[in-house]
Amino acid sequence: QVQLVESGGGLVQAGGSLRLSCAASGRTFTIYAMGWFRQAPGKEREFVAAVNWSGTSTDYADSVKGRFTISRDNAKITVYLQMNSLKPEDTGVYYCASATYCSGYGCYQDNNYNYWGQGTQVTVSS
Repeated sequence: QVQLVESGGGLVQAGGSLRLSCAASGRTFTIYAMGWFRQAPGKEREFVAAVNWSGTSTDYADSVKGRFTISRDNAKITVYLQMNSLKPEDTGVYYCASATYCSGYGCYQDNNYNYWGQGTQVTVSS
């Protein structure tokens, strides 16, 4: 199994920045890609960003392109989500997830991810 622990959420004003971290442990050699998803109150969970473990490929939801950056540190077995120019609509619980494999559009689908963190709350005030 893989264990994922997120941190870095909080309350920030619109236009501000936050950096989320996701530390992985356990059978990390099985990880092919890591993703961030979020869920706003009353809404379905949605894809935010993903990175393959080699770092050669990243994907972003259209709503966050140009504002969010996903990266990974293989030595620390940690994935980061740098969020800039935050908007109130970015508010939600952010989840980190790992996939043993995904390809193309499949990396946008939460059902392709095997393990999930507990989530961290991000609140952007207007």
